[in-house]
Amino acid sequence: MWAGNAWRAALFGVPRGCRAQSALAQLRGILEGELEGIRGAGTWKSERVITSRQGPHIHVDGVSGGILNFCANNYLGLSSHPKVIQAGLQALEEFGAGLSSVRFICGTQSIHKNLEAKIARFHQREDAILYPSCFDANAGLFEALLTPEDAVLSDELNHASIIDGIRLCKAHKYRYRHLDMADLEAKLQEAQKHRLRLVATDGAFSMDGDIAPLQEICCLASRYGALVFVDECHATGFLGPTGRWDHVAPEAWGGASEGGYTTGPEPLVSLLRQRSRPYLFSNSLPPAVVGCASKALDLLMESNTIVQSMAAKTQRFRSKMEAAGFTVSGASHPICPVMLGDARLASRMADDMLKRGIFVIGFSYPVVPKGKARIRVQISAVHSEEDIDRCVEAFVEVGRLHGALP
Repeated sequence: MWAGNAWRAALFGVPRGCRAQSALAQLRGILEGELEGIRGAGTWKSERVITSRQGPHIHVDGVSGGILNFCANNYLGLSSHPKVIQAGLQALEEFGAGLSSVRFICGTQSIHKNLEAKIARFHQREDAILYPSCFDANAGLFEALLTPEDAVLSDELNHASIIDGIRLCKAHKYRYRHLDMADLEAKLQEAQKHRLRLVATDGAFSMDGDIAPLQEICCLASRYGALVFVDECHATGFLGPTGRWDHVAPEAWGGASEGGYTTGPEPLVSLLRQRSRPYLFSNSLPPAVVGCASKALDLLMESNTIVQSMAAKTQRFRSKMEAAGFTVSGASHPICPVMLGDARLASRMADDMLKRGIFVIGFSYPVVPKGKARIRVQISAVHSEEDIDRCVEAFVEVGRLHGALP
């Protein structure tokens, strides 16, 4: 006797497998329609293939010659630092290629614990926990910490990982206007009826290049008995005199950064080890990644030279672009979004920049709101002044070609 769908197919004279094929054909039609809509809107995202190591100068498949890279999160220029690479090789040799396990089974090595302790020291916090990615770190926090008795207050332009993490939890949700402290205070007043109140914000907003007023946020949080969570993914290592948000009040928690971690009070970290699903159900970070990250922190703690060089290079790019007539969002951050508005314009300009040896990417919906397409430029500590000037010259040439400049 047949069971389930096979029995029904025989009963109604439908050959076995036909219904599955029909459903697949239906799905294919739906997907092709969605994809065509993306192409038609000018928001299709192609992936360029890099054939060299990450750095300010790279090689791209299908493009002859060297390319200047101005769209990497490699702010500190450590992705291909010789000492970082050597530390990764040493960890690979000593601890192997991977753990084949989650942390609480047989996936914790001494280098994982050492890195967590180093992260906590770097941020001057009690403890830290590693995650496979920054997205996982944010996705794993809110559900583990907050209950239906609690409330979370989130900046409306927070990163998608914060938004998704908040969606997973059962706390009451408040969204305040971007960087609007009056609106945050109003929401905090409204949320006083809840047990815990957690303010969640990016430290630096990755699409706009603006920086959260953390002192004001922490002062408001203290006034209304709230906690603060800060995602420092685009801030750790270069914001503040030593790259550690030195100006931030001590109530602020460190967020996800540099491959994925959360740092803060020891009881919080202990709770995450017990309940955070991305931590409990994901294999451990590979030893080579841990070794590289550990050496990168060593280099940051040894000197603040990198931090000092970033500000001057960022200012050079911003001032030259604004003098040329471009609108650059944000202020004083190495994320420099060149605002264009139109998705097709951003994509075409980025393509023409590549032809001139500059690797940048156009950002459009759903990564940014509709009508706010841009090319996001990111300055690295290892860019030279000549690199920056060449990038600006290419922008001016391409901007005039496409009518973005007079």
